[in-house]
Amino acid sequence: MNKHVKVTGSAPADLSRRSFLVGSAATGLVLGYAAVPGIDSSLAAPSNFEPSVWYSIAPDGIVTVTCGKADMGQHIASTMAQIVAEELGASWKDMRVQLASNDPKFNDPVLGAQITGGSWSTMMNFEAMSRAGAAGRMALTEAAAGIMGVPAGELVVRNSTISNPKSKKSMTFAEIVKSGKVTKTFTPDELKAIKLKTADQYTMIGISVPQLDIPPKVNGTAKYGIDVMLPGMAYGKVVTPPVRYGATVTSVDDSAAKKIPGFIKAVTLDDKTGSTSGWVVAVANTYANARKAADALKISYDNGPNAKLSSQSLLDEAKRLQALDDSGEFFVKDGDTAAAFGTAAKVLEAEYTTSINIHAPLEPMNATAEFKGEILHIYSGNQFATRSGAIAAGAAGIDPKFVVMHQMWLGGGFGRRLDADMMVPAVQAAKAVGKPVKVIYSRENDMTMDYSRPLTFQKVKAGLDGDGKLIALNHDVVSAWPTARWGIPDFLTPSVDKKGPLDSFTVNGADFFYSVPNHYVRAIKNELAHNATPSGPLRSVAPGWTFWAVESMIDELAHAAGQDPVQYRIALLDGKGKNDGGAQRLRNTLLAAIGLAGYGTKQLPKGEAMGVACVSSQERQTASWTACVAHVAVAPSGEVKVKKLTVATDVGTEVHPDNIRAQAEGAALWGLSLAMYEKATLKDGGIEQTNFDTYTPLRMSQVPEVAVAVIANGERVTGVGEPAVTVVAPAIGNAIFNASGARVRALPITPDAVKGAMKA
Repeated sequence: MNKHVKVTGSAPADLSRRSFLVGSAATGLVLGYAAVPGIDSSLAAPSNFEPSVWYSIAPDGIVTVTCGKADMGQHIASTMAQIVAEELGASWKDMRVQLASNDPKFNDPVLGAQITGGSWSTMMNFEAMSRAGAAGRMALTEAAAGIMGVPAGELVVRNSTISNPKSKKSMTFAEIVKSGKVTKTFTPDELKAIKLKTADQYTMIGISVPQLDIPPKVNGTAKYGIDVMLPGMAYGKVVTPPVRYGATVTSVDDSAAKKIPGFIKAVTLDDKTGSTSGWVVAVANTYANARKAADALKISYDNGPNAKLSSQSLLDEAKRLQALDDSGEFFVKDGDTAAAFGTAAKVLEAEYTTSINIHAPLEPMNATAEFKGEILHIYSGNQFATRSGAIAAGAAGIDPKFVVMHQMWLGGGFGRRLDADMMVPAVQAAKAVGKPVKVIYSRENDMTMDYSRPLTFQKVKAGLDGDGKLIALNHDVVSAWPTARWGIPDFLTPSVDKKGPLDSFTVNGADFFYSVPNHYVRAIKNELAHNATPSGPLRSVAPGWTFWAVESMIDELAHAAGQDPVQYRIALLDGKGKNDGGAQRLRNTLLAAIGLAGYGTKQLPKGEAMGVACVSSQERQTASWTACVAHVAVAPSGEVKVKKLTVATDVGTEVHPDNIRAQAEGAALWGLSLAMYEKATLKDGGIEQTNFDTYTPLRMSQVPEVAVAVIANGERVTGVGEPAVTVVAPAIGNAIFNASGARVRALPITPDAVKGAMKA
């Protein structure tokens, strides 16, 4: 069993997922606004006006927003600035962004830890940043009113200027800040009482403004982790064992490495955090020499308990566990499915599987570590600064309060950088050689040691009454538990049967918005897979596999009932009980998608068809309503060509229209890649695929037409980075069935599987 360091020190007391999702929705961000006393400009230089830890206004009028979320190309920093600018009344040309460190001041009492995932960022920060912007506007307005000698109610704020239409007087933000007269402060209760703009008053939200992070990324001033350069810095190249996890180093012969120019030392990791196992770092004066030295090392291993495991053995274990009546914990337990199955007119059962999948972001994992006295400085792009700081501290054997995280821009994350394994070799190498060390994984290191999306096995049993109505559904989900691996108890969810905590990030989505009176969902931990293939969240997390099973089965049920799959879904989305509100929004996205795609209105050639799916990713509390129509052509050989994906998504309030479309398109293509092309396999305890020649994501030549319909209805902001990932695979699978009669139940979908199902 892996043992991982727990978040301590600077971590907030409550890292609860539920406090993130419920607390933020209920109250917004409770910021303490520090008093900014008036300063006599004749005695001191004007200082920044900082109404919040999240932004400041300089005497030249530049507004710098600090983003507490990781920016991995989704432009979240620019989005945070856009939300602030709307309520602040700032001109977009005056807005700038920077990334937050792990300073405890950025661990907000409501939002908790600095974590970027789950498509939560805009959703969870919209109200918070809006209130921060509004409070700044009110403070500036009060100061301007005092300087001008007019009532604050007469003033208008627009484009970083506060003006009085009656007197024609005006002051820029810069002039007000320079005056040092901004003194208004806000209590948490006063912040919550601020009346925010309504949608019809927006002048910035809903506009596709230029993304603030693009110019520095183009001119090279935006620094990624791999760009970090420190004086006297050495380089580390990791040598990893032939198994993914569980190996120990028995000996290291560095005699050949010592002949490499610039070689400094071979460091065998002693990782108390459990992030790595059996790793050695070759340290040299350049990365090229570090690579040569790493290749020259002769290392012997004890490959440990997982040395003989394979993908098949993990799948076999999953099936064994699912067959046990007492395994796992219940995530949903509504009604009595056993009794309902006893009265059902028809019962269907199906098994669905997904393979191991790898993140493989373009920028490989990297970190630079430097000790300055008792302070450890870490330079890296990461998605979970709170936990990463604790991992770095655990690797160094120090208190987390002595770790300073320098957040960098991320060259791709997709959940991979929620983990901080890259910091461990950097920290221990820097400590061993007494100088800063930058560690860069090779692509082979990155792929074989990825915290991958787990192999999953799902068994679904459904019962229909005489009218074809769904009356009972059992859904068992067996996998490694990615979030449980973090060792943070509050990220786990109490099971409804009180049997113990479960990892809801392995079953989210199975608690869908269809009305089913008898519904059981069981989360079963595959301990063998959990230990042999330590898994992590990959873009879309559980809904990437749970909706594969749910939406495939719903389609199977519709055909078994002799009904159109769209109409069958609409009947289930009746909005009764706990599904009130959510079901209607999901129904609307389904209707929008089929309308845009022309589903049911086009005569398609033989071998071509459309299929549908609709989902509520990510979680019920943070649902993002998304539907997809996939248009495919299936050849007699089993070859499948995806011709078009039509996606509709309900975003509530639309912040940046172009970015929303880009996110939805990218997510849909990622979903296509997982559905059709990506597969990693375990053999003898190790991942077989080591580069893009054997792990083959979607290529540009395979990209279909993608159409996106965005529903912006003024409701609370939803996430867009991940939901479309989850809806594509089942839509494709359902289309394949409609085109060929072949029902596929394993991802990725291969020509052999389709051809075999056609014959069956």
